[in-house]
Formats: sequence, C-alpha cells, structure tokens
Amino acid sequence: MLKAMNDTEYIPIAALNQYAYCPHRCWRRFCVGEFIDNQYTIEGTSLHERVHTVGEGHQQETWQIRAIWLKSEKYQLIGKADLIEAENSEWYPIEYKRGRKGEWDNDELQVCAQALCLEEMTGQRVNNGYVYYAHSHQRQLVEMTEELRQSTIATIEAVQTLLFTGTMPKAIKTKRCTGCSLQLRCLPGTAEKVGRYQETK
Repeated sequence: MLKAMNDTEYIPIAALNQYAYCPHRCWRRFCVGEFIDNQYTIEGTSLHERVHTVGEGHQQETWQIRAIWLKSEKYQLIGKADLIEAENSEWYPIEYKRGRKGEWDNDELQVCAQALCLEEMTGQRVNNGYVYYAHSHQRQLVEMTEELRQSTIATIEAVQTLLFTGTMPKAIKTKRCTGCSLQLRCLPGTAEKVGRYQETK
C-alpha cells in the first residue's frame, strides 16, 4: 500500500543512499514498502548485525560508539550510524558496506548526512567521515566538502518530495540494475520496450 510521509515524520538516512542509487528503488522501498533479499542484501544485513553491537569503548586514543541513533531537526533526518569515533576532540562517522568502493556517490552522501546530524547533535563541525568496505577491509576517506554538503542537501530535498508526494519515478534501466533485488518488480528494460513500442504506434 502506498504511504505518503507527513510533515511530522523524519527521513531515514538510508533513503538518501537508495535515492542516489536509483530513485525508483527508493520509491519502492520507502513509499510502497517492497523489499526482497538477494545475495548482496543478505551479506549487507549480516555485516551490519556484526557491527551493531551496541556499546562504547576505547581503541588506543579513539573513543568508539556503535549503533547510535542520529537525528537532525533542521533536515528532518533520522538513522542509525554503524560507528561514530572521536579522536583529538573531532567526531566522524563510519558507514560499513559489504562490497568495494563503487562508481557512484551514494555511500558518500549517506556518510555526509550522518555528519550533518552529528554536527547538529554535538555543536561541532565534522570535517571527515569514512566508508569501510568489507571486501577490501579498508576505510575510504570521505571529505565533507561544500560540494558534497550541497549535493547531500539537494538529495534530502528530493527524497522529502518523493516521500511527501508518493509520486513514482520512472524505472530506468542502467548497469546498476544487475545487483538490485527489486529488478524483477520494476522490470526497467521491459518498461522501456513498451514505451518505445507505444511511441511507434
């Protein structure tokens, strides 16, 4: 059932990642409530379950807090951070992902959104964040540049409009569709063929 967001609800930070990856996928997950597991989503869920051991502690000179909820009143955002670290009085978020660094900026947008929440909650500027890719066992630095901040804010506004209106974005076939668990629901290639057929009639 299609559900429209009201003005008292918050935008899930994860929705920004989904929207940047594919607006139609974001609509299906957060407006229609459709979700199907595949190999990649199961691996991702398993990774987050291992990471989300609620608690805090120190690792050498770094203070670590796991599975903490972040919230922004300014941007109406809410979501759970995999890991927040503080070192030398500086805070930074770390998002865990199952694969390796991809060709798109959706992971960086998600980290930046976490940074915006963290800034509001702590009153301190967050200059950097990281994406930890399990495949390579390495952290990828995410610099909170003005360009990334503006791109994240624009995505927040786009997702807000999507969730408020519930308007379905067009399903467009790209190489991103290959690993998408919802590919058989939206059938982007089929939709495009039908559209071309109708145009020729």
